[in-house]
Amino acid sequence: MRLRTLSIIPFAVIAMVAAGTTVVSANTVTAAAQAPVNLRSAGTFAILSQSGVTDVYASAIKGDVGASPITGAAIGLACSEVTGTIFAVDAAGPPCAVTAPTILTTAVGDVGAAYLDAEGRTFPNFVDLDAGEIGGLTLAPGLYKWNTDVNISTDVTLSGGPTDVWIFQIAGTLDQAAAKNVTLAGGAQAKNVFWQSAGAVTLGTTAHFEGTILSKTMIAMKTGASTNGRLLAQTAVTLQMNTVTLPAL
Repeated sequence: MRLRTLSIIPFAVIAMVAAGTTVVSANTVTAAAQAPVNLRSAGTFAILSQSGVTDVYASAIKGDVGASPITGAAIGLACSEVTGTIFAVDAAGPPCAVTAPTILTTAVGDVGAAYLDAEGRTFPNFVDLDAGEIGGLTLAPGLYKWNTDVNISTDVTLSGGPTDVWIFQIAGTLDQAAAKNVTLAGGAQAKNVFWQSAGAVTLGTTAHFEGTILSKTMIAMKTGASTNGRLLAQTAVTLQMNTVTLPAL
């Protein structure tokens, strides 16, 4: 197993990591902590999609759900699956849905702004860490940037305090293997973890994930996967008997 703790080294140009020949680039300009990504009105949504939500019954969603600009008919969740409000742009949504196109337009716009915020953060502490294979690592707070896909093939731990922030900038896809976990340690909170992915995001069967996903494309949860966070997709969200829990604000 590759159990290594990666710490931010603000005044070093290169940090040599034990085990193998891995070299981790550490930014020399900024040692300041990252500010959380401001989700604005999108912060109350556990799931927000621009092109619909599909679901294999039964999932358990704790938080608001919405889809826009697509019709409410594309929200494939039963009212009994959602603890929160389902927002739709029209009356074609689930029978319990609130028709609120203006609220949704604002929230979708806020997701786009949050995505650009996360994508635009500069001076990453780590660049192309382990060529995108982060399974087995314990990650310190900071800004991580990959020009590749990112894979979670074994468990990953985010270790830090309750106000520490993690931002992951991913140019490719994000794939979590079946039955693997992203876990928090040291008081770290899911509300302070942000995964910005230009490609599709897939959470494997029975896997567990932590943090807000800001995806430019789709987010797919496989059977029995769970997340303590948000699924904010600029295309579709697909569910298969999943649990999505809005993190404590």
